[in-house]
Amino acid sequence: MRTPPAHVAPPDQARKRRRLARVTLACAVVAALGGSGIYLAGAQAEEVAVPGRVQAEAFAAQSGAQTESTGDADGGRNVGWLANGDWLRYDGVSITGAELTARVAAHNTDGGAVELRLGTQTGALLASFPVAHTGGWQKWTTATARASGVPTGPQTVFAVMKSASRSDFVNLNWFTFGPATGTTPSASPTPSSGPATPTPGTPTAPGTPTTPPAAGWVPVDQAAWSKELAAFNAIKPKAVPPGTTRVPEFHTDCEVANSAPDDPIVLPGLSGASHQHTFFGPKVDAFTTTDKLLSSKTTCNAPGDLSAYWVPELRKDGKPVPMKSFRVYYGSRVKDPSTVKPFPPGLRVVEGDAKRQVETPKSSGSNQFWCAGSAEIGRSADGNWPVCAAGGNLIFQLVFKDCWDGRNIDSPDHKSHMGDPVNGVCTGRYPVAVPDLSFMVNYESLGGDGLSLSSGKPSSMHGDFMNAWEPDHLGALVRSCLNQNAKCGVELTFAGG
Repeated sequence: MRTPPAHVAPPDQARKRRRLARVTLACAVVAALGGSGIYLAGAQAEEVAVPGRVQAEAFAAQSGAQTESTGDADGGRNVGWLANGDWLRYDGVSITGAELTARVAAHNTDGGAVELRLGTQTGALLASFPVAHTGGWQKWTTATARASGVPTGPQTVFAVMKSASRSDFVNLNWFTFGPATGTTPSASPTPSSGPATPTPGTPTAPGTPTTPPAAGWVPVDQAAWSKELAAFNAIKPKAVPPGTTRVPEFHTDCEVANSAPDDPIVLPGLSGASHQHTFFGPKVDAFTTTDKLLSSKTTCNAPGDLSAYWVPELRKDGKPVPMKSFRVYYGSRVKDPSTVKPFPPGLRVVEGDAKRQVETPKSSGSNQFWCAGSAEIGRSADGNWPVCAAGGNLIFQLVFKDCWDGRNIDSPDHKSHMGDPVNGVCTGRYPVAVPDLSFMVNYESLGGDGLSLSSGKPSSMHGDFMNAWEPDHLGALVRSCLNQNAKCGVELTFAGG
């Protein structure tokens, strides 16, 4: 059973205490609201707008960040999982004075600084907030700094993390850029929970009022989604012949398209800003979009699949390990696969955590590479990698979430618009069942010493998916194969065994 990736705290008792504090806080909220009939769609709905502040979670782009509920004043979210080199981008910031503040919490004794830079990550330094140990990840204090100048007009401001620590070192709740002005000084929209959750699989009716999208949230194109669903609902399923294996499944096999230090989901438009990725399907760079994919050539063999898939590069002694094969299974984990709908147009999802750097000894149950085609006969010296007997190869399986929130095709962390089934049902914040992706990544390697991912340890294994299926092909496979609990191949042909 998959569980959300754990947040890696410094290697001391702080990890246990931080996790306990967060669980305690969450339980307290549940206990307080459990009998009230109040449903919190997400912490964005808890936010209290305070004039003159830019909430930390109102970023327009980020690297390495995740958001979570906060125990600090004013509700909303705080941004954590911030380590050296990570950054947050804020657009349309009005700087109204030289006295700046940042609300910070830290449970890492190494400390560091949060630099504010103009225009780019390496742009002119506006100010630097010192970060010291505050006594806990929810023990908040207000850091102050003086701006090097007061530029006029809306600014793009990068908050860049600087620390000697190898772990995350700071949580952020908000910034101020001068005295209170009566309005929030950032043009980035205040995060909100977005439009009300629709009936599962049903698009919002034309003309239905919606709240403006929050920063980082990308609403689905309702017209395109309505059209796709109407065509899907009109499909007559193909009859399932006797002997067909009754599991909801089809797949696509892809060759390597290219390798590059780019990530158009996490770091769009920033060439060379990511760790090295191996891309499958169409050729991908930092400027890839769904529209570009739909007009591209692909290395995948399922007709109509122009989607892009990628994982961090695996290396042996610093050199790329060749791929043996890459297959994506499309299936379903819900009790009733007849409820599964096609992916919405333009869906983007990340699974796994590139920042997770923990040990993965055998049977640790966390991001395990394993041996396909032969037995495991040992482990690497550090215990993190299996050693496979001759005739086998190293493999990794990455399973994505398959319940969609029904309204957003992306979110600030590229994960929060997706969830897991609850007792086999997509419900609550994630009411729409969509195909369950499973990456099967096979390498020409027997494992052992000298291996690493471009993102670090094997625990940092992750995958990205950018949907660019042609709707008629995807709809037919979902309707006849997944909805009918029938095994298919790369096309609408049923399979046994």
